[in-house]
Amino acid sequence: MIPELGHLALTIALFIAVALSIVPLAGSFTGHDVLMKSSRSLAAGLFVFLSVAFALLTTSFLQDDFSVKYVANHSNSLLPDHYKISAVWGGHEGSLLLWAWILAVWTLSVGVFSRHMPLDVVARVLSVMGMISIGFLAFMLLTSNPFDRFLPNAPQDGGDLNPLLQDPGLIFHPPMLYMGYVGLSVVFAFAIAALISGRLDSAWARWSRPWTTVAWCFLTLGISLGSWWAYYELGWGGWWFWDPVENASFMPWLVATALIHSLAVTEKRGVFKSWTLLLAIFAFSLSLLGTFLVRSGVLTSVHAFATDPERGVFILMFLLFVIGGSLILYALRAPVMKNVASFDWSAREMFLLGNNILLVIVMATVLLGTLYPLIADALGWGKISVGPPYFNAFFLPLMGLLVFLMGWGAMANWKRTRGDIFLRWLSKPMGASLIIGLLMPFIWGEYQFLAAVTVWLGSWLTLATLTDVVYKTRNAENFAVGLKKLTPSFYGMVVAHIGVAVTLVGIGLTAIYSEQRDVRMEPGQTVSLTDIDFTFVELKKIRGPNYISDMAIIEVSRDGNFIEQLQPEKRRYLSGGNLMTEAGIEAGLFADIYVAMGEALQGDAWAIRVHVKPFVRWIWLGTIFMALGGLLAVIDKRYRVRKKAPAEQPAVAAKA
Repeated sequence: MIPELGHLALTIALFIAVALSIVPLAGSFTGHDVLMKSSRSLAAGLFVFLSVAFALLTTSFLQDDFSVKYVANHSNSLLPDHYKISAVWGGHEGSLLLWAWILAVWTLSVGVFSRHMPLDVVARVLSVMGMISIGFLAFMLLTSNPFDRFLPNAPQDGGDLNPLLQDPGLIFHPPMLYMGYVGLSVVFAFAIAALISGRLDSAWARWSRPWTTVAWCFLTLGISLGSWWAYYELGWGGWWFWDPVENASFMPWLVATALIHSLAVTEKRGVFKSWTLLLAIFAFSLSLLGTFLVRSGVLTSVHAFATDPERGVFILMFLLFVIGGSLILYALRAPVMKNVASFDWSAREMFLLGNNILLVIVMATVLLGTLYPLIADALGWGKISVGPPYFNAFFLPLMGLLVFLMGWGAMANWKRTRGDIFLRWLSKPMGASLIIGLLMPFIWGEYQFLAAVTVWLGSWLTLATLTDVVYKTRNAENFAVGLKKLTPSFYGMVVAHIGVAVTLVGIGLTAIYSEQRDVRMEPGQTVSLTDIDFTFVELKKIRGPNYISDMAIIEVSRDGNFIEQLQPEKRRYLSGGNLMTEAGIEAGLFADIYVAMGEALQGDAWAIRVHVKPFVRWIWLGTIFMALGGLLAVIDKRYRVRKKAPAEQPAVAAKA
C-alpha cells in the first residue's frame, strides 16, 4: 500500500506543478490578484506532496520492502539503517525524487521569503519553477518511477547499495550538491521572469543575488565533499581527476561564480544586464546538462548512474526545451535591456568583466574536453580520451591570471579609479607577496619554480584583499571603528577571496610536493618515504555489519618517534562480493600521511601504497572559507527587507 500512496503523491504533485506553471502566470498577465496569490499556496502544496512521496520511499527502504524494484536493486536486509536512508538517493530513480523534492524546497522558500517583492514578479518566478518541476515529475512517472513493484513474485532479499555510497561522506554529498544544482533554478526563474516582463533593474539584481549566492555556497560545499570523498574512499590518493561527472558539477560552479559578480555590477551600477541574464540561463542549463551526462548512460564513471540510455532521450529533449526556449526568449527580449551607465578602464566594473570572461573561457575549455570524446564517438571518429594534461594546460594559466586580476579588482573603485592611488596601495602587497613566493620553496627544503609562483599568487590575493580592508577603514577615527562600519557582504567578499587563495595554495603545493610509493609489504617489514617510516605490524580480520575486512595495522614514525597507527582496510561486501578500499589517513594542517591497501600477494604480503601529501587539507579548508564568505554576504541587511510590496507596485522599467 505504501508504494501506491507514494505513486499517488507523485501524480498529485505533477498536477499541482501544472497548475503552478499556468494559473499564477495567467494572473500576472491579466493583473488578477487572486490568481497570482495562488502561487504561494500551490508551491506549498507541491512541497507537501513531494515530501510525502519522499517519506514513503524512505519507509519502504527501512521496512525492507523488496517488492519495490528500486528498493530491491539498491538495498538488502544486512544494510545498516543509516545507509538504507542514503540508499533512497543511491540510484537513478531515487536521486531524481531527491532532485524534485529539493526543487520543491527551493520553490516553497521563494514563496515564503519573497513577501517584500511585487506580487507579479513572485507569480512569474514560481510559475517558471513549476514548469521545471513538470519536467522532472513527468520524467519520473513516465520512465523512472521509484515506486514500481516486482509483482507477483517479489525477491526475498535485495541486491546491494553501491559500496561507494556506503560511506558517511556520501550521505551528505549528493543532497548538498543537489541543493546547489537545483538552487540555480531560482535565478534562472528570476531571469525568465525578467525577460517575460521586459523589466530588469537594480531591484531585480538585489532580489536574485542572495538566492544565487546561497545556491553557490551549497554547490561549493557539495563539490568539496565529493572531492574529499574521492580522496579518502577510492584509495588512489588524489582529490580530483577531471572525471566527466566531476566536470559536470564544476562547470555550473564556474558560471555561477561569474554570475554572482555580474549581479553585483548590475545591482550597483546598472550595467551588464544582458550578460547577467545570459549567465543565469547558462548556469542552470549546465546543471541540467550535468544531469543528462550522469543519467543518460553516455558516460562511464565511478560517480555516474549507469542507466538505460533511452531515458537520456527524455532528459535531452527537456534540456533542449529549457535551453532553446530560454535562449529564444532572450534573443527576443534582451535587446530592450539597455545599459545606461559607463565606466573607465580602471574601474572595478572592468576587472569584474575580465574575471567573468576568464571564468566563462575556463568553463568552455572544460565543456569541450568533457563533450569532445562523446561527439567524436557519435560521429564515428573512434574512441578518444581527454585527460588531465589537456585540462591542466588550459586551466592552470587561466586561473592564475584570474587570481592575479582578483587582487587588482579588490582595490578598484566603481566607475573610475585614480591610477596613482591604485598603484601606491597595491605596491606593498605586490612586493610582500613576491618575497613570500621566492622564500617559501627554500623554507620547505626543495626549490620548485611553480611552487614559488603558486605561493606568490596566493599571497598576492590574500594581501591585496586585506589591503582593501585597511584602505576602506583609513578615514575612520580608529581601525576598530572602521571595521564596524564595513558591511557583512564586504566581509563575505574578503573571506571568500582568502578562501580562493588558500585553495589555490593547497592545489599547487599538493601537486608539486606530494610523494608516493607502491611497495610489497608483509608483517614486520618497514619502508620509508621522505623522512617517514611505515611499519607493517600485523594483519587483522574484521567483521562488519555487511562486510568482512582485512585490516593492516601500520605504525608511522619519523626519526624513531611514533606519530600514529593507521588502519587501512580491504573490504569484501557479503551481498555482492564487491571489494572496496578504506584508506588510513593521519590528517595534518601541513601534510597528510596516507596508506591504502592494494591486492593480496603470496603469503601474508600485500601491495601497499604510501603517500605524503603536503597542504592537501588547504584545498577543503579554502572551500569552507568560500562558502562562509557567501553566507556572510547573504546576511547583509539590504537582503532582509521586511516591508511588503503592494501587489500593484510596478518595477522600474529598463530603458529601451
